[in-house]
Parts: sequence; C-alpha cells; structure tokens
Amino acid sequence: MANAWKRDRPTGLLSPRSLFLLFSSTLLLFFSFAFFTSRPPIPNPSFTTAFNTCLSFNAISPFDCVKSPQAHPVIASIVEGVRYPFLFSLSDFGTLPDRPHKNIVRILKGKPFRKPDISVTIQEVLEKAKSEGRDGFVVDVGANVGMASFAASAMGFRVLAFEPVFENLQKICEGIYFNRVADLVTVFEAAASDHRGNITVHKLVGRLDNSAVSAAGARLAFKSNEEIAFQVKTVPLDEVITKSERVLLLKIDVQGWEYHVLKGAFNLLSRKGSQAPYLIYEEDERLLQASNSSAKEIRDFLHSVGYHDCTQRGTDAHCTKKD
Repeated sequence: MANAWKRDRPTGLLSPRSLFLLFSSTLLLFFSFAFFTSRPPIPNPSFTTAFNTCLSFNAISPFDCVKSPQAHPVIASIVEGVRYPFLFSLSDFGTLPDRPHKNIVRILKGKPFRKPDISVTIQEVLEKAKSEGRDGFVVDVGANVGMASFAASAMGFRVLAFEPVFENLQKICEGIYFNRVADLVTVFEAAASDHRGNITVHKLVGRLDNSAVSAAGARLAFKSNEEIAFQVKTVPLDEVITKSERVLLLKIDVQGWEYHVLKGAFNLLSRKGSQAPYLIYEEDERLLQASNSSAKEIRDFLHSVGYHDCTQRGTDAHCTKKD
C-alpha cells in the first residue's frame, strides 16, 4: 500500500495524494463526531476490582492528563481480535502522504487496528486470574501508548502505567478518555529503575515505541532515525507499591533497562507464592547488552527472589512462582 504514493506521479486534483488527504480529513471529522456522540462500552462493574488504595504517591506524582496539551491530529479505532475490546490512539503516522503507517492504511480500508500480541497475552493472563477469583492490579512499565494498560483496564482491572516519552503519554491520555477508564488507569511520567533520581532517555523521531536509556539500544533497529536525548525522573517500583497492595501482573518492556526495573522491585518480587506478580518482561539480549546487562544476569536475580519457572515466548519471558 505504501507504494501507492509515488513522488514522481502527477499531483492533480484526483491524484492519489489528494485523495489520501481528502479521505484522511473525512475520517478525522467522522471520528470526532463518533467520539462526541457515543460512548465506548464502560467496563462491567462486576469485573471491576475494589481497592483499598495505599499507594505511595509521595514518591512521584501522577501525570495530569487534564493539564497536558492535546496532541494533533487524533486518530483512534477499535483494536481487532481481543476478547475485551478497547480503543487505541495511534501515535505513529508514518511518513505522510508517501509512506503512511500500516494502521493508517487499515483505517482507510475500513479495518480495525491490527492487534499487538501483548494485548492478547495480557487478557489471557488476567482472564485466568479472574476465573480463580484473584484480585489486584496491573503494573505496566514502558507503557508506550497503552496497548497493555487498556487491555487490562477493559477487563476492569486497575493499572499503574509508567512511560517517559511525552508524546506517548499524550496518546495514553487520549486512550483513557476514549475508553472511559480514568478511574482505573494512573499514569506516571517516569522511568522505573533501581534508584530515585533522573536519567537520560533517548527517543527516535518517528519511532517513539523504540525509546531507550541506552542511545545504542534506541538506534539498534532504526539507525537512520533522528535521535533526541531528554531527562526523565526515575523511581523504584518498591517506593510506589506498598506491601498491602496486591499486584497480579507486572509487565516490563523498556528496551534493555529491564534489569534495573526488576532490581527496583525487589520487595514486590520477593513476595511468597501467588502473592508475587505474574511477570512478563522483554528479554532481548542485544538490547540488554546495550544497557550493560544480560539475560543471565536477570535470570540469576529472579532466581534469588524465588522465580524459578520462566518460559520464553518470542522476545518475552513469562515468569511465575509456585505456592
């Protein structure tokens, strides 16, 4: 589909480029009308987990979506093929109009957004927990634009989402509004780590899903993209999550910084048996080495806190504890 826009073609009134811009404008008007005249399904109250909130927000203040500048333009659609549907706000438009993002092309064809594997995985894990009558909340570290967070909140689970890239935070805020989950999703403009302070993060223009603490890690797959360095707050998860709070699932995808996130969650991960969270983290050896760690170092740390059952699914590792 990207080849449909060629720079050397005529740019007349009915050229592909003109038609694309016309269709895009029409879609924006359509979605704006749809969002203000109808509400997405609100999570079933019977699925909503009740919490005695004792979270230590003194460690870091939540991101204020109301005060955040609105991103433009806004395009969102339903995500395909998930058991508990939710809306997703697209952050990557690609290079318009010559090379639009694949999901922009899908919208033009009248199709929903292509589901990411993590959304299905999150709902499968939480569905099992729900069937066993277990409650608690989800911690999404490296939330990006919220594909894991909204997969969980669509089921009625409360979510703590950590994301350092401002443009992604804007998209999470849009998703909170579109999905009507302001009471379930709390967002932090921060990088989870093993100490409190500040750290330099590198983001790539046009690939905001590939930001990383390591500049080499950020550029690993997209060497041609412009890199921008910025400062962000760091906070250990143990300083946010108190002992009284139950965490069902901890998902970490931080482009090689996983070891530091895990070290900052030592107390959380040291909980006994089923009181410890189901753990999903990205285990990409190239990214880990770019941040001066390794898969072995992570596995050794997890063994030290009682996670002896880990399986590999693609580049993700799934770890649990037995009672």
